[in-house]
Amino acid sequence: MNLAVDRSAAADPEVVCLPMFGMTRTATATAFSPALAGADLRETYLDLPGHGDSPATCPPTSQALLDTVCAWLDHHVDAPVLIAGASYGAYLAAGIARQRPDLVRGLLLVCPGITIAPASRTLPDHRPPPGPAGWLDNAPTELRTHLDTALGHRTPAVVATVLAALHAGGPGDDTFLQKLRTDPGYALPDEATDTPYDGPVSVLTGRQDGIVGYTDQFHAMRRYPRGTFTTIDAAGHYLPFEQPALLRALTQDWLHRTLTSPMPRHTTAQRLRDNGRHG
Repeated sequence: MNLAVDRSAAADPEVVCLPMFGMTRTATATAFSPALAGADLRETYLDLPGHGDSPATCPPTSQALLDTVCAWLDHHVDAPVLIAGASYGAYLAAGIARQRPDLVRGLLLVCPGITIAPASRTLPDHRPPPGPAGWLDNAPTELRTHLDTALGHRTPAVVATVLAALHAGGPGDDTFLQKLRTDPGYALPDEATDTPYDGPVSVLTGRQDGIVGYTDQFHAMRRYPRGTFTTIDAAGHYLPFEQPALLRALTQDWLHRTLTSPMPRHTTAQRLRDNGRHG
């Protein structure tokens, strides 16, 4: 539960934002803060265990990371919160909604992982249109293949923005992250479970996302009876940095739906049960 956090001074409602794998709360704020601007929310950005400035104080499994985030929420928030995440952060956010729906008022899932094993993912059949000549020239050699696979909006400016995000924030724990990524526990034990979450959900995907694709995310919409699904052209796995204006528009729609809706039924019922146990 010893997580590094940046939390704005606004009053509730609160939105908790979870990072991409290996990235930091600083990068997450760069991605999400412009999309949330003007909503008068308390914005909370967490470094997951072993990420950024958070120590690796739990086992290197996704379930342990999820449990750590839930413990932090149990200790630091008094009501269900909005949860936003990108990539691995969205994978964990969806897991929280399955396992602890009492903590969740609504979900924003950006380029979410559905299955953790790369070989199990359905990826786009077509390559994105070529970028301008030299669009990857300023990227380190070791990252060029990754960026060529990940990016749909292929410009030098987008590459520079993504590289800045990848290097922003604390150092993280590379040994822990490597163990996490290679351990069988990298997959949540219930990742294939179609447990419904009946709060407002927006799932945003990149049409040219060569990392997690967009097809598996569409099929997973059966889990979200109040879910909106969008796939965006000229966007890949780093959608928040590739298409910030569209992210903002779609985030504002999600906020309107979430903040004007009654609390999800399971959230209210769970809170009442908890109050009965502890009252």
